[in-house]
Amino acid sequence: MAEIRPFRGVRYNEQLVSDLSAVICPPYDIITPQTAQELYQRSEYNFARLEYGRLLPPGTSPEEKHTHSATTLDEWLGRGVLKIDEVPALYLHDHSFSYRGKEYRRRGILASVRLEEWDKMVIRPHEGTLARAKDDRLSLLWTLEANTSPILTLFDDGGGRVSSLLTLEAQKQPVISLVSDTGDSHSVWAITEPEVTKQIGASLAHQPLYIADGHHRYESALTYQRERRACSGAASGDEEFNFVMMTLVALSDPGLIILSPHRLVRGLSPAILSELKAKLASFFELEELPLSDPDVWQQVDALIDSQETDQTRFILVGLSPEHLVVLRLRDPGAVRQMIPYFHGELYSKLNVSILDHVILEEMLGLGSGQENSLTFSYDRQEAVRKIVDREYQLAFLLSPVKAELVKAIADGGERMPRKSTYFYPKPPAGLVFRRLD
Repeated sequence: MAEIRPFRGVRYNEQLVSDLSAVICPPYDIITPQTAQELYQRSEYNFARLEYGRLLPPGTSPEEKHTHSATTLDEWLGRGVLKIDEVPALYLHDHSFSYRGKEYRRRGILASVRLEEWDKMVIRPHEGTLARAKDDRLSLLWTLEANTSPILTLFDDGGGRVSSLLTLEAQKQPVISLVSDTGDSHSVWAITEPEVTKQIGASLAHQPLYIADGHHRYESALTYQRERRACSGAASGDEEFNFVMMTLVALSDPGLIILSPHRLVRGLSPAILSELKAKLASFFELEELPLSDPDVWQQVDALIDSQETDQTRFILVGLSPEHLVVLRLRDPGAVRQMIPYFHGELYSKLNVSILDHVILEEMLGLGSGQENSLTFSYDRQEAVRKIVDREYQLAFLLSPVKAELVKAIADGGERMPRKSTYFYPKPPAGLVFRRLD
């Protein structure tokens, strides 16, 4: 089903850029203007100049912003700051990091993957997207003609064939090795032996791939492919615009960490807030946890991290100044009618679906066009702090979604509500990237 190919990666020339930790950057969607400025100051060659673009005044068009990135790319290639590998490769990437005091390693394969329309079910999404981010990435594709950051994608390595091949490759000398300023370490190997790349491709060819992070980039790449085909006339199908760069990670990888995007709400009227407890009590059992209890946050973390998957449960912060409230749904069937009819049974039972449709939309009236009233936090402590500091009125803390549930939703042709998952940490941009010309 899926077609995996090696590609000639573009990467920094370490004879001219010796400190690679100073030039890699986060993917564009978590770079803020302040972060961008810090990255620019870290190195004149920081990859944010390509991935994010130049800091320009508000109202500047994406095209103008990314035109500067294209000029920078040409300059760096011309001066030898960036080099293009002579031999196509699959790039093995080990990303080692710590989370909650434990050490993890996530192993992925950077590859060029043929673009497929959603209805073919070869590449399967699991989450909704916003048009604004897609427009920005499409503009970057047209201007830069490159995939600057990989799409994080999952595959089922049931027989362990791919894992075994990668273990052998990781015993060789890496082409990139660095420790970032966050303490994460990255090792990259270029797998160039045709027989090995062929075996990896064959192992992945007869199964679907699941997009974990990067839905906007994939949809932008699909649009770019359609537009290039329209401009190109006769096309062979092997042009570079028919492929996109992905990092492929096994669903069973022990370093695959998924965090919950907790919901924070503000802008609610006193009347809505005063009625909320009674509305919640119609569908949920409410258990109050005193904030004065010294073990209250340990209880919260235990509830959030619980492995129980058959119980709909949230932690509500802000409804009472002295208590947290645990919400447990009494009857899933009672809220089914509040979820759009075209969604299937599995979608309707998701915690995030019930929270978004039943509580946020129906009870609090947060519909489309009210994005400023809702934000997301992937850190429980940060979410609580924003309530304590009165930046937001309410916080709903969720349990993380399991990888097998992401697969099940995608296999059913559904998409979770946007911001349902956060795969941690995000793969950096700037280690290796792919040109389309």
